[in-house]
Amino acid sequence: MKKFGYLWVVIALAMTVVGQTTACGQNAVNLNPQLSIVNALDSLIKAKLPQGGMVGVSVFDLNDNQSLYAYQADKLCRPASTQKLITAITALNQPRAQEPFRTEVWAKGEIVNDTLRGDIYVIGGMDPELMETALDTLVDLTAAFPFHVITGQVYGDVSMRDSMYWGKGWLWDDNPESYQPYLSPLMLNKGFVKVTAIPSSPGEAARLEVKPVSSYFNVINETKTKTAAAGKFTVMRDWLSNGNDITVSGNITARRVEEINVYSSQDFFMHTFLDRLGMRFTLLQPWYSFAELQKDATCQLVAVYETSVQKVLKQMMKESDNLSAEAMFTRLGLQASGNRHVSADESLKAVQTLVREMGMKPDDYRFADGCGLSMYDYVSPDLLVTFLRYAYNRDNIFPHLFRSLPVSGVDGTLKNRMRKGSPAYQRVHAKTGSYTGINCLAGYLETNSKRYLAFAIMCQNQLKASEARALQDAICELLVKE
Repeated sequence: MKKFGYLWVVIALAMTVVGQTTACGQNAVNLNPQLSIVNALDSLIKAKLPQGGMVGVSVFDLNDNQSLYAYQADKLCRPASTQKLITAITALNQPRAQEPFRTEVWAKGEIVNDTLRGDIYVIGGMDPELMETALDTLVDLTAAFPFHVITGQVYGDVSMRDSMYWGKGWLWDDNPESYQPYLSPLMLNKGFVKVTAIPSSPGEAARLEVKPVSSYFNVINETKTKTAAAGKFTVMRDWLSNGNDITVSGNITARRVEEINVYSSQDFFMHTFLDRLGMRFTLLQPWYSFAELQKDATCQLVAVYETSVQKVLKQMMKESDNLSAEAMFTRLGLQASGNRHVSADESLKAVQTLVREMGMKPDDYRFADGCGLSMYDYVSPDLLVTFLRYAYNRDNIFPHLFRSLPVSGVDGTLKNRMRKGSPAYQRVHAKTGSYTGINCLAGYLETNSKRYLAFAIMCQNQLKASEARALQDAICELLVKE
């Protein structure tokens, strides 16, 4: 029998009771090691679960292929960003899962001497990692072609997905936060602007640096350096009317950085692309529009920019990037349906199909988006663990998923949890998920005995996130000692 620190007395007492029913409905058997962990976890939850809070827990032993612990494991819960596990596993399960995200530039028309007598098309592939340098790369590759005059128009092709720029159930008042981007197949800098304010002389306006550089938005500097009367530092735009005048205001005493989304990601991309294209080409029609490329014999592929799936997956899981998750979700629908144009419905159907394949009933749950921002998502700890078990047993999924997950005390959203000195340090590879009242943790755990567990801990109705995280960390630390 193993000791569990401060819970040793609780366990020893519990094991003297034969036939005792636990919270997960299992009967105790004297000297049963599994009973020890069951009673220890029951006691831990009872001691640490805040009043008014609810928690669902499911733990599965991947070595013995059996359930180790269940506490309200079938209860429907809002998953927050643990929804990303469902998106990632379903996406990685597709035969073409490892194809990179692609953004393409095409020329359509005839090249005569130094002139393209035709149009330029930029075809979006929902690349969430396309930044300013990538945009410059597309322009450079285009400039390498034997024309520098364009007689036609520049088009953005965003036909890959429908025009619904937010997920179902996203909260309108999270706008204009950078974590809630306007979704489009053409994304630049994740759909947000980064503003850096640097102090100057007292009473003077701070110096502002804005990235990426673009004429798409206008920046208004109302800051004051070391002037308390200027108030709190804020970066805001008139988001209620979809305005892109960014006002920076407040007292600047030290370097400050803020990120803010901009309205219409596809326009942000195309406007900035045209800015830079105009510096290298003579544009006889210096504006852009949106249309789908209809390929014919006059079409030539001019430039391609690719981002690996693993890079997107890493950002999606370790940093809990909502755009990366929605990009993966969109591409999942595209690959699963075989269609050229998709909506969220095709992605949701793919998730539901996998749920059926795993022996569960899709109608028992609610899937609304790919990242977990939606308040309409409802899953259970058992369902999350079933997805994790499915991934663990498949070589085309598990290696990619596992190395993308945050590691306790090391990186991502678990960098500052279960740190060095904790029994669970470096032993937990899991996805976090949180917004007001919701805090979840689900993934894999290695025990001291080199056993591997899949687990999901879903805390609901807990306003103090620190209390929910403390309970999750304590459960993980106890499981590590199993």
